[in-house]
Amino acid sequence: MNMMERIKLIFSNIGLNTFVDIGIVYYVLYRGYILIRDMRAKQLVKGIVLLVSLIPISKIFDLYMVKFILDNTFQVGVIALVIVFQPEIRKALEYLGRTSFTLSNIEKNAETSQKIIKEIISAATSLARQKIGALIIFEKQIGLNDIIESGTKLDANISSGLLINIFIPNTPLHDGAVIIKDYTVRAAGCFLPLTENNLLSKDIGTRHRAAIGMTEKSDAVALIVSEETGYISYAVEGRLYRNIQNTELENLLSGIYAENEKINLIDKWRNRNEDKKR
Repeated sequence: MNMMERIKLIFSNIGLNTFVDIGIVYYVLYRGYILIRDMRAKQLVKGIVLLVSLIPISKIFDLYMVKFILDNTFQVGVIALVIVFQPEIRKALEYLGRTSFTLSNIEKNAETSQKIIKEIISAATSLARQKIGALIIFEKQIGLNDIIESGTKLDANISSGLLINIFIPNTPLHDGAVIIKDYTVRAAGCFLPLTENNLLSKDIGTRHRAAIGMTEKSDAVALIVSEETGYISYAVEGRLYRNIQNTELENLLSGIYAENEKINLIDKWRNRNEDKKR
């Protein structure tokens, strides 16, 4: 009996395989719900649930025509679902395959993160006070190279002065988004995909719709300053949180950089192990 068979036998004897089975199914269903929540897919799922619920009803009450239509509909339904849910399926696969394989050449620590956070907060509050519109995207594990290519590459250190100058009206890069990765302004003047969510309020402008669209298609976090109201908002996972205060903004940025530092530590540990093997 090999090692895998022994492990399988142990799992079966203590019933652990049942808990693992339920846990995996629960996790997949939960993540699926998170992905479709507050998106156009949510309405489609409601329609599918309604159609599925009609199947037992048609059998109980002998609704032969309804049953015939449903049976033939679901025969081609899988292909139709793949086409309709293509953006959501892509996002789910990207989430499952999310892995970072790069390690910054410069050692970053909590002190550096706090300095960067203060610079970003200073820029955002200054822009808000002056009612200058801004859109900043924080790239995380899903790469945004296609978005970066649509703008102007900078690869510059983050500073409040740089961010403020980028968004000053009538300057070359103000009309677009800034992409930030870790401690670097990667690009400015970038074009983002707009959300296709028709349920959003009509008072939400193009800048906010672009922020929502970007976070629907990636794990990025978007920070927005409204030029109409001066409010600071942010979008994550396709959801918009409007008119946040400085404390909430600081917590948001701290969460982003704490997660990035954790990923970098994992990368560093992985690379050290690979070096030892060599």
